Amino acid sequence: MATEKIILGIDPGTTIMGFGIIKVVNKQMQFVQMNELLLRKYSDPYTKLKLIFDRTLELIDTYHPDEIAIEAPFYGKNVQSMLKLGRAQGVAMAAGLSRQIPITEYMPKKIKMAITGNGNASKEQVAKMLQSVLQLKSLPKNLDSTDGLAAAVCHFYNKGRVDVGKSYTGWEAFVKQNPKKVNN
Repeated sequence: MATEKIILGIDPGTTIMGFGIIKVVNKQMQFVQMNELLLRKYSDPYTKLKLIFDRTLELIDTYHPDEIAIEAPFYGKNVQSMLKLGRAQGVAMAAGLSRQIPITEYMPKKIKMAITGNGNASKEQVAKMLQSVLQLKSLPKNLDSTDGLAAAVCHFYNKGRVDVGKSYTGWEAFVKQNPKKVNN
């Protein structure tokens, strides 16, 4: 009997949210879809967060993923950018948690390492490797969607390993694993 699993990968952002979906059948990956949610034209940050939440729910309700892999925000030079990314990631996670879908968070370097073997690979290198592995005919203009797809593929490659990142199966699990975040 064939086993089948759908993995939704998300690259959160407040300008562009990228996402990719793969299906795993008998331990073989199949490309399903990748796209992006363009948020540039919206100036209100709360409208952007609502659109991220709504689009994530729409993807969940359309594709019925068994698991979600999401890229974790990384600390750069701009604290405000990290805060915005954290909010975008949070509402995408909340959408998944509201549907009881397990979520695993991956650092950008871990995703790049899983896809290319180099944690410092460029977006273009990651996209080209995904194109090769998943036999994609073409690549999108913006590479945010391939970043979302990379999160899903990284999750596939790392499933079953002990150190896969932070995983949450629902609000209770999140609260237990993050008591300081909840009580502040």
